[in-house]
Amino acid sequence: MGFRVVTLNLNGIRSAATKGFEAWAEAAGADFMGVQEVRAQEADVVDRFKRVAGLEGHFHFAQKKGYSGVGLYTKRDPSAVITGFGCDEFDPEGRYVELRFDSSARKFSVISAYFPSGSSGEERQAAKFRFLERFWHHLAALRASGREFILMGDFNIAHQAIDLKNWRGNQKNSGFLPEERAWFSRMVSQELGLVDVYRRLHPEATEDCYTWWSNRGQAWAKNVGWRLDYQVATPEIAHSAHAAAVHKASRFSDHAPLTIDYGLSL
Repeated sequence: MGFRVVTLNLNGIRSAATKGFEAWAEAAGADFMGVQEVRAQEADVVDRFKRVAGLEGHFHFAQKKGYSGVGLYTKRDPSAVITGFGCDEFDPEGRYVELRFDSSARKFSVISAYFPSGSSGEERQAAKFRFLERFWHHLAALRASGREFILMGDFNIAHQAIDLKNWRGNQKNSGFLPEERAWFSRMVSQELGLVDVYRRLHPEATEDCYTWWSNRGQAWAKNVGWRLDYQVATPEIAHSAHAAAVHKASRFSDHAPLTIDYGLSL
């Protein structure tokens, strides 16, 4: 049977809607759609965006208005909805929603997450490092529990040199710092054992892989991009994936949607 998963940083759900996000989602045919940087509160979403493309939305909103926030849309009813990952510092920022679909045969979760950016300065970069440390322990606990999952979202990290256009000039910039890249490498090594699904399917892709472009200069026009948006999965789920693509024919935000098709029946 299989299923389709889409992830997209919206850079504001209301803004993305004015640019055709809902019509695109309708045509995309996703079973699960994770969105990040919703930049809205429950009152803004409940009437207009609670359902998109026939999918029911579940959200984790930031306490601060107009900031962060994640959502996860689904065709099927979850057995549990979890908002936040148990971190007093970052849960108020609305960065994590997990839907569980548990049965006697399988414990399976789909997660939409929005990692902090450290680009605004040293203080936020330090916060980003604290987030990565706390989130590592959370992922490790999920793995230890035997749960299978897909973690999707804006990681704000380009893992390898082929994941951004100007890698030489960005080695001291947030998003491509050695410590951030090392964290990602640990996640997809035997230490945690997760799989970067797009990279498994497209190991050599360079310019086609980018999912974010700065609004400065001619970054979009010249495809000076970064791969910041991912679907990372436990091995059995990841190895069932058979197609992955970044949608660039239309733009809803400064990020592009990443769509991956999985062959596993849930």
